[in-house]
Amino acid sequence: MPPNPALKQLGYADDDRLVIIHQDDVGMCHASVQAFRELWSEGAISSGSLMVPCSWFPAAAAAARELDDVDLGVHATLTCEWDQYRWGPISTRDAASGLLDAEGYLPRGNAEVHAQAQPAATTRELAAQVEHALRAGIRLTHLDTHMGTVLHPQLAQGYLETALQHGLVPMLLRRQEQGWIAAGASAEMAALAARYVCELEERGMPLVDHITGLPLDRADDPEERWGVLRYQFERLRAGITHLVVHASVDTPELRAIAPDWRCRRADHAVLMDQRVRAYLQEQGIHVIGYRTLQQLLPAS
Repeated sequence: MPPNPALKQLGYADDDRLVIIHQDDVGMCHASVQAFRELWSEGAISSGSLMVPCSWFPAAAAAARELDDVDLGVHATLTCEWDQYRWGPISTRDAASGLLDAEGYLPRGNAEVHAQAQPAATTRELAAQVEHALRAGIRLTHLDTHMGTVLHPQLAQGYLETALQHGLVPMLLRRQEQGWIAAGASAEMAALAARYVCELEERGMPLVDHITGLPLDRADDPEERWGVLRYQFERLRAGITHLVVHASVDTPELRAIAPDWRCRRADHAVLMDQRVRAYLQEQGIHVIGYRTLQQLLPAS
């Protein structure tokens, strides 16, 4: 891919490294909301995204209204992956939508969504999640995707249209077709995604180049976590990288919900460490948020 045109628009050089330190799953549980409050107040993250259908979304919305100039998007949620903690769509209870599993909740995995969800119903659900967050008084910046569910030939267009209709930056990577295939996309989705990237950039839409993050299946000690995070920073390439964390404070609720709670706890601990900010400055890595990119959206 040629250099990201957003770099020049923001006053950076083509070889500069920019990173969005992004907390996913805000509002999934209370522990995620408290972590976001603390990390945002410390300047340890630069963006986050909300799981609107979840029980703790109202608390996340209250935090967003209280924090200064908060940078939050909607974490487009079409799945509910946990065994004993479930949520459903907010736009419908109609089984014909394909958005419900046999228990009446959102399906646990992408395969079930892709097999049964009706594209029009999915688009309505995504719009409902965005509009619910807006009604809660949140100045949204972007739309991204929980578990990558929307990256499917029948769902991607509705996802992108929802973002653009609401003036939000869509989280879509600047990859060519072979790059999407190498990342595991089907041939059909790879061709479609590459076409969307070209069309959006021709319209002047700002996009991110890369995605990375902290794993949820290993390195659950905070000191070990710092080593993994530093390695991720060392490997940053030129352009804009979306770096995913799943920070939560340690609570009984979190431990009951998430088998990977130790990694979520470690994300919070490592990002609260002042070494992170010092290292980014030392390495000349620029931290931005999605609100910075939102300002580049064309007026139309």
